[in-house]
Amino acid sequence: MSIVSSYTFPSPLEGWKDKVDLTDEKAADGKSFVNKQTGVKSEAYSKFVDPITNGSKGGFDVHIYYFQENKEQVKFADELWQRIRTEFPELRIYRVWDKPVGPHPTAMFEVDIMSPTEFGAFIPWLVINRGPLSALVHPNTSDPRRDHSQRATWLGDRLPLDMSLFDRGIDLEGLKFGTG
Repeated sequence: MSIVSSYTFPSPLEGWKDKVDLTDEKAADGKSFVNKQTGVKSEAYSKFVDPITNGSKGGFDVHIYYFQENKEQVKFADELWQRIRTEFPELRIYRVWDKPVGPHPTAMFEVDIMSPTEFGAFIPWLVINRGPLSALVHPNTSDPRRDHSQRATWLGDRLPLDMSLFDRGIDLEGLKFGTG
């Protein structure tokens, strides 16, 4: 579990205060606001923001969970894994674990997302196609404890993770390859 008070949060406007030029003008729908267009999109469309990794480790991990004693979920997870490998061959997809592994409380498989473009395609697809399964989506930074807690996003039911493994120095990366 994450204790938000143990983290610091810089202002979202840090480094942007001199660039903010907003009005109260409403868009044609009468509800949303008109934003000044600069003709330049945010860098976040092409690379993950700091401190998220942009290298070979991947920017985000997606852990898709199923209950290994539930035959319907086992079948669904296997079919989902096959579909993801087929429809998204560019994603890095790991083995299907049939038992809890690492901090994860139940069986699961992992998908690594390497770019904002992949994130933008895969996560909405998963929201619709994950069926009865839950998924943890977390960034990869230099702080894995925080990545799996305060920075984590859940699709479906949130499952409790064994956060003590982060304190005990377990090789979580090795678990992806069956060596940890």
